Amino acid sequence: MTRVMFVYWESMLGETSSQDMKLWFHVQRLQERYISVLDTDRLEEWPELCTEDCAYEVLPTGNANYVRPGAIVRCFGRSMLLHWIASLRKATRLERHKYRHMTSGLEITSVDSDTIETQSNYVVVQTLADGESRIYQIGRYFDRVLHTVDGWRYQRRRAVYDASRVQTLLTAPL
Repeated sequence: MTRVMFVYWESMLGETSSQDMKLWFHVQRLQERYISVLDTDRLEEWPELCTEDCAYEVLPTGNANYVRPGAIVRCFGRSMLLHWIASLRKATRLERHKYRHMTSGLEITSVDSDTIETQSNYVVVQTLADGESRIYQIGRYFDRVLHTVDGWRYQRRRAVYDASRVQTLLTAPL
């Protein structure tokens, strides 16, 4: 496995290869599309960014290193993601609000023939109907991205949040 990070490319390899830059660009574009889908409430498109056999988890930092970590959300497979969105749309009545995701520090930690492992930081800001905005969640994404016939897709997305609790109901994906 190759460890690829912008911070180390110059010092470890002498210069950044065009292949390394291309991989980082593809992963960054996937992440930006992911965020756009969430922030514009096009949640029905969200599962399309994942593989059929995907895994999606949201868990606190304190649980992340356990063999069987306690997650507050755990979905396996695209069909489970679709079910979550359908239940959110039909069964949940919430005060109107919006989310804005900010990400930084996208780091490719390993690469093999069709799979890229990454880490990045995220901050989610929630704005309520009255216009008040607040930090909803801060944490790190730990992802496995797979190259498919449809392009790069998340095979695993693990959102590990920094706080010891979630301040309000977690209804939408992070």
